[in-house]
Amino acid sequence: MSFILWFTGLSGAGKSTLANAIVPELARRGHPRVELLDGDEVRTHISAGLGFTREDRRTNVLRIGYVARLLARNGTVAITAAISPYAEDRDEVRSKSEVPFIEVYAGASLDAVAARDVKGLYKKALAGEIKHFTGVSDPYEPPTRAEVVVDTGVETVQDSLQNILSKLEALGLVKTVSQFQEVRS
Repeated sequence: MSFILWFTGLSGAGKSTLANAIVPELARRGHPRVELLDGDEVRTHISAGLGFTREDRRTNVLRIGYVARLLARNGTVAITAAISPYAEDRDEVRSKSEVPFIEVYAGASLDAVAARDVKGLYKKALAGEIKHFTGVSDPYEPPTRAEVVVDTGVETVQDSLQNILSKLEALGLVKTVSQFQEVRS
C-alpha cells in the first residue's frame, strides 16, 4: 500500500535525517518502492528559480505535493522533507491526496535548531543578515493535526523513528518487523 509521509519543521529540525532513516526501514518491512523528495534537492531540480516569497514557497510545496501524489498513485511510498511553513499549503496537499497522507511534525525549539546549525544560517538570520528566514523573520505555522509529532530537540533519531514507525504500524500502513518476518517464512 502506498502513502505519503510528509515531514515538516524548521530548518535543521531533522526532517531529512529522519526521512533518510526511514527509507531503508520501509524497504525492510516490505515496501520496495520508496522515494524521498528532499526539500533542498527539489529546490535545485524542480523549483529552481523560485525565491522565498509567500507565493514562491506555496508554489514549491504544491509542486512537491504533486510529485508525491504521482509517485503514490503509482504504488510508491512518497516521503517528503521540506520546511513547508504554511498550514494552508500543507492542508491543500493533504486534501488532494488519493492515498493516506501522514504528516510528521519534526518539532524543535528555535534555540535547539540554532545550536546545531552547522551552516550558521540562524546566526545570520537572527542578526538580520538573511531576510525571509523561516522561523526568524518569516512565519512557520506548526501543524495542529499532525499524525505524528516528534521532538527532535530532545529525542534521539532512533526514538523519533520508532514513534513514526509505531504510528504507521497502528494505521496499518507498514507491518511490524515480526509480521514481515512471518510472511517471509
